[in-house]
Amino acid sequence: MYDFCFTFPYAALLALGGVIGFLTKGSLPSLMGGLGSALILAIAGQRSISYYHQGKLCKPATAVSLAVALLLTGMMYKRYQSTGKMMPAGMVAILSAAMSVFYVWNIIAVKPPAAQHAS
Repeated sequence: MYDFCFTFPYAALLALGGVIGFLTKGSLPSLMGGLGSALILAIAGQRSISYYHQGKLCKPATAVSLAVALLLTGMMYKRYQSTGKMMPAGMVAILSAAMSVFYVWNIIAVKPPAAQHAS
């Protein structure tokens, strides 16, 4: 499974969470954080999918996605520890940690699409 398969849904969830945080609590940091991280992930995902169509992998795009996921894991886990609230901090921390594991696996184990079809 390629990184972009989950990057776009992950980005959409983060954007949606940021918008919901803004609409319900008036939190501009939630809006900016959600939309900003979603934008970075969408750009990385788009780059990755364009390389996929060329029969290649774009490891730098996966690394950028990993960096965003790790940053969000740390920030949201810290927020969860201080507030004890599972929504949204705990859920974003868990989701981002899972995505971090997925991206590490992607960097280490996934082969280019052309290499998979050559066997």
